[in-house]
Amino acid sequence: MSYAAYVFDAYGTLFDVHAAVRRHAEAIGPDGQAFSELWRAKQLEYSWVRSLMGAYVDFWELTEQSLDYAFQRFPSADPKLKKPLLDAYWALDCYPEVPAVLKGLKELGARIAILSNGSPAMLASAVKNAALDIIIDDVFSVDAVKAFKTAPAVYDLVTTSYRLYPQAVSFQSSNRWDIAGATKFGFRTVWINRADGPDEYKDHGPSLILPSLESLQFGI
Repeated sequence: MSYAAYVFDAYGTLFDVHAAVRRHAEAIGPDGQAFSELWRAKQLEYSWVRSLMGAYVDFWELTEQSLDYAFQRFPSADPKLKKPLLDAYWALDCYPEVPAVLKGLKELGARIAILSNGSPAMLASAVKNAALDIIIDDVFSVDAVKAFKTAPAVYDLVTTSYRLYPQAVSFQSSNRWDIAGATKFGFRTVWINRADGPDEYKDHGPSLILPSLESLQFGI
């Protein structure tokens, strides 16, 4: 079954959030993987805490703050790498299957969109760098509602803009917590379990689990 719109999370789903650290792996040293994982974990934690407090700041500010925290936790990493790492975040690599999958879905007549915590500027840069701007129809940023996922108002950006019922939207994310929020909202959800992680939030489970986006291009 095909859907009227296929909507994708950006970070971790289309774009590799660990690509920035990998580009500077030699300079960071042996703690690079742990450094990158902590940077990402704190980035998300800050978004959830600020949503609960009602104290929104955009995702770029959280990205910088969480990087500062990672440097404090890993004193072996040279703080002079802060600017190169942040610069790299504006041009993260997309996963190799992404262009073909998005193109295939678009050829089926579906709308292709991103729904992300990222700021508009961050997302525009990532999309252009990956040459996805000629495929993607719309980019929805949480900045429009000043709240982060999994606030229902975030997912409603898609249905309101497209004038669709939630059931007409297929939402893809590598983040299980994001899938839980989108499932609760009413989207058909596909968990892209790239890390082969255990399931959670089982009362709001995905419609489908895939190891990558590759199979999706056939409109499943």
